[in-house]
Amino acid sequence: MASEAELMQIRFEKEDKIKEYGIKNRPERYERTSDIEGIRALEDGTKDISVAGRILSKRKMGKISFIHIGDITGKVQLVIKREDLGEEEYRKFHEITDIGDFIGVKGDIFTTQAGEKSVQVYGYTFLGKSYRPLPEKFHGLVDQELIYRERHLDLIMNDDAKKRFLLRSKFIKLLREFLDNNNFIEVDTPILQNTASGATAKPFIAHHNAYDIDVFLRIAPELTLKKLIIGGFNNVYEVARNFRNEGIDRNHLQDFTSVEGYSAYWNYEDNMKFLREMVIYIFDKLFDGNLTIKIGDNEINFGEEWDIVSFRDIILKDCGIDIDKYETAKDLLAEIRAKGIELDEENVENLGRGNLIDALYKKVSRPTMIKPTYLIKHPIDLSPLARANDDNKKITDRFQLVVNGQEIINGYSELVDAKEQELRLIEQSKLKANGDEEAMSIDEEYIKAMEYGMPPISGWGLGIDRFLQFLTNCDNIRDVVLYPLMRPRD
Repeated sequence: MASEAELMQIRFEKEDKIKEYGIKNRPERYERTSDIEGIRALEDGTKDISVAGRILSKRKMGKISFIHIGDITGKVQLVIKREDLGEEEYRKFHEITDIGDFIGVKGDIFTTQAGEKSVQVYGYTFLGKSYRPLPEKFHGLVDQELIYRERHLDLIMNDDAKKRFLLRSKFIKLLREFLDNNNFIEVDTPILQNTASGATAKPFIAHHNAYDIDVFLRIAPELTLKKLIIGGFNNVYEVARNFRNEGIDRNHLQDFTSVEGYSAYWNYEDNMKFLREMVIYIFDKLFDGNLTIKIGDNEINFGEEWDIVSFRDIILKDCGIDIDKYETAKDLLAEIRAKGIELDEENVENLGRGNLIDALYKKVSRPTMIKPTYLIKHPIDLSPLARANDDNKKITDRFQLVVNGQEIINGYSELVDAKEQELRLIEQSKLKANGDEEAMSIDEEYIKAMEYGMPPISGWGLGIDRFLQFLTNCDNIRDVVLYPLMRPRD
C-alpha cells in the first residue's frame, strides 16, 4: 500500500495536469441554486440545478460513473455519463479528480431504479484539490484523539458528528429564540477580568502587556450581568465562554460555553417555572414534539412534573449524614470518614464547609438523580452570591436542575444586600488564603455597584456543553465541543 506521502505526490502531479489543461484549480466562486439538502428535496424532473460539494466516493463503470458529493447538510449522488459530458471531458474528469476534491455540477434531478435521489450531470466545474487523502471510508475516522484534534475530518467522514453539531447550533438558536421572545436582552461582557469572581473555581491568569497587570480569564459573567440589572436592564442574558483552571474529565472542560440570565423582580421559584417552560419549548422544536429523551439506558420524560428535593434531605437519605448537625468543615469531614465515605476531591482537608458538602453530595447523591429534579435549599456557605432564606438563614433560595446524574442548570434568588455580600466575599477570601483554591476573591467594584441599590433579582446559568452531552448520549463532553483543547503534537 502506498504511503500518505506517495499518495500526496500523485495528487500534486494531478494539480500540475489541471494547470496544463488550463483549468482553474481554485476559482473565485461558484453559483449554486441550493445546498445539498435543498437539492435532495427537489421533485424529479427539475431542470438546470447547480450544486457543489466535496467528492466522497467515485465509482466508474465504463461509460457511466456514480459520484457522491457532500456538505454539512448531507450528500447526494451524481450520475455522470460519457455521452452527456463528451468523451474528452469525461476522460479529464477522471484524470484530475480524487476523493476529497471539491466540484460543482449542473444537471437535472431524477431518482434511480434503486430509489436514490440523484443529479444527472451535463456539466462540471473543478473547485479545489485535496492534497491529503481522506481516511478510508470503510473504517471511517475512529481514532478518538484524531477526532478531537481534527474535527473537520470527523465532520467529513461521520454523519453522526454532523447531526450532533447541527443539533448544538439549533439548540443555541432556540435558546436565544425563547429568551428573546420573553423580553430578554442579549449582551456581551468582558472575558478579561480584574478579579476572579462569579463562581467558586480556580481561575486562569494572563498578563495584560499594555496595562502591565495580571488579569483573570472570566470564570462566569454573573457579577457583570448583575451590574447591568443595577443599570436598569430588567431581563438580560449572555451566551458566554468561561474558563476554569481545574481538572479535566468526561464531564468537565477548562473552557466551556454557558448561558446566564438574570431577571429583576423575580425570585428563584419564578425561574424554576420559567426554565421548565424553556426546556420544554426547546425540546418540542428540536424533536418534533417528543419530550421523552433516551439518555443511556434511561428514557426520561421532560414533559412530566419535575421532582423538587432539598440538599439536606437527599444527603440524609443517601448516606445517613445530617449536614445541619455539623457546623464546621472539620466536624463534617470526621463524620464523612466515620461513615467510610471516600470523596473524589484531593486535599479535602483544605475545603471549606460549603465545598465539602458539595463534594459529599456529588459522591453519594448526584449519580442517583436520573429524572429531571430541582435540588433546592443549598447551605449558605456553598452559595456566597445567593440570597439567604427568610425562615432559615443557614440555607439559600437556590436551585439546581439535575438530570441523569449531571447538573444542568444552576440558579437562585440573588443576594442584593451590599453589606452582607461584602461579608460573605471576605469569608471566601479567607478560605482562599487558607488553601481553598476554588473559593472566590472579593470584587470591590461589584460591591461598590451594589451600593447604588438593587431590586429583587433571580438568575440562572446553563452549561451548554454539558446539556448537549447528555442530550446526545455522549460519554465525553469533548464529543459536543468542536475543537476541544489538546496537547500539541510532538
